Amino acid sequence: MGYQRKPPWLRVGVPGGPEQAHILGMRRRRGLATVCEEALCPNRAECWGCGTATFMVMGAVCTRGCRFCAVRSAPQGQPLDPHEPRRLAETVAELSLRYAVITSVTRDDLPDGGAEHLARCVQALLAGVDGLRVEVLIPDLGGREQHLTTVVESGPVVVGHNVEVVERLSPRVRHRRADYHRSLEVLRTLSRLVQGRSPRPLIKSALLVGLGETEDEIDATLAHLLDAGCEMIAVGQYLQPSRKHLPVSHYYEPAWFDALAERAQGMGFRHVAAGPLVRSSYRASEAFVEGLDDKG
Repeated sequence: MGYQRKPPWLRVGVPGGPEQAHILGMRRRRGLATVCEEALCPNRAECWGCGTATFMVMGAVCTRGCRFCAVRSAPQGQPLDPHEPRRLAETVAELSLRYAVITSVTRDDLPDGGAEHLARCVQALLAGVDGLRVEVLIPDLGGREQHLTTVVESGPVVVGHNVEVVERLSPRVRHRRADYHRSLEVLRTLSRLVQGRSPRPLIKSALLVGLGETEDEIDATLAHLLDAGCEMIAVGQYLQPSRKHLPVSHYYEPAWFDALAERAQGMGFRHVAAGPLVRSSYRASEAFVEGLDDKG
């Protein structure tokens, strides 16, 4: 199909200004990656304009090449940097953040999928920045409970894992090692692991639309997520990163996302972020506060 002309509500500002220069300068000095850049996030202008960013750890090369994702892929990831947790904490402290989001590439080439490194990053942030809250968005870590436990016990306030697309489309859109039902089981395991912890982390996921799904399939996915213990959901429009990636099947209007958010909240989600440009960590601190208020 090739590129489709984007509708006017998907036109966003070009990242720039002093905040971008500040963030990019620190990132380059300390050898860090941001998912904002690597995944070509459409919210870069808005988030960088507010002085915030989502950091991607364990390198910028993913061992899974999903057909919707702009992040580079290869069978072998980059060597882990033992100093990355410290540099990450220094960067977050310099930005004066009170809420930090950490995500990572998938590292099937590591015995634990990178769980220990993720945990060290969270722990370094909490130890290095007073009053900081940390959200993590993790790969499936092979679905192994011991690795998921390692991340949960490091102290994040939100743990996210993305189901990405509806069940029918998952084999075509995601890498062959990714699995819709494994993702649900990861969320179910995380939900069980956080029980009894004080404070109890919230469980989060995200869904992309515009790849050929039906309304019934979207509702079924939301129901599956709720059943797996997911409390927060982000739903956004798929945007084709390049001609090598899957084409957009349909552009949903903003009013459609508003109606979906209302429907999802009625189903029982504590927080719903739905919109054409919404991504997993979009306004993550606001989502956490709202989800926490709902939880009481």
